[in-house]
Amino acid sequence: MLSSAFLTLVAGASQGEGLGNKFLANIRQCDAVVHIVRAFHSGDIVHVNDKVDPRADIDIINTELILADIQTIETRTTKLHKEAKTKPAARAQLDYIQELLVQLQTGTPLSEISDLNHELISDLHLLTAKPVIYTFNVDEDTLVDETKKAELSQLVAPARTIFVCAQLEDEIKGLSNEDATELLESYGVKETGLQQMIHAAYDTLGLQSYLTAGPKEVRAWTIKKGFTGPQAAGVIHTDFERGFIAAQIVDYNDLVAAGSESAAKASGKLRTEGKTYVMQPDDVVEFRFNV
Repeated sequence: MLSSAFLTLVAGASQGEGLGNKFLANIRQCDAVVHIVRAFHSGDIVHVNDKVDPRADIDIINTELILADIQTIETRTTKLHKEAKTKPAARAQLDYIQELLVQLQTGTPLSEISDLNHELISDLHLLTAKPVIYTFNVDEDTLVDETKKAELSQLVAPARTIFVCAQLEDEIKGLSNEDATELLESYGVKETGLQQMIHAAYDTLGLQSYLTAGPKEVRAWTIKKGFTGPQAAGVIHTDFERGFIAAQIVDYNDLVAAGSESAAKASGKLRTEGKTYVMQPDDVVEFRFNV
């Protein structure tokens, strides 16, 4: 389960008409940007520029996003010039975004600034300040060519990259899980494109999941890494966080090995944690609360 919103941009297919101000305005609330970049040659699939050039495609999309952020900052600057005369907070934001404007005008996406102050610009929803995942759509030969993949990764370093062969992904849709896994492994691929994207998204956004289990269902809940027990409980319902008493926790692998909750408890694998406990991957939890 992914709780965060993503803006997906297809580099190499959308540059002809530009991204459009209305489109950009509608997706500023997203948490991350995914660039899907064409990196394969095919006479059957025409490129909008009649040339497959991942670097050029990426630059075009980034330029569109940079121009959108420049417009946003310039609009806010006009407003802040008036407020800064009497409000120190407005002056601080004005000074900072003017520095960012200089960076953008040199063609530098804000995501490349290591010490970016997200708190000062959070209300601007700047697109280039969001973390980026680059998904290269490659052919079957490139999928097994580590040198070529390294070259593509270098184009966007240090951003996160994944490699997917859309043609191969289409082939495995009609296969059983066993056959699909076998086919992917023949290309040295351990996960489908969707699985890779989920893991990349979780890592990029600092997310993890914990489980709740009962007679009717087992459910995964997405939380930020570092969440405590009460914070994790609050994702289910605010009353759970407000009235949190304790959490009974067993590791998923220990639960499976034991065969049941009672067996896990008998073997000492079930434990009780308090309000300061930091949730861990594979935690299976029963929250105890009182409101």
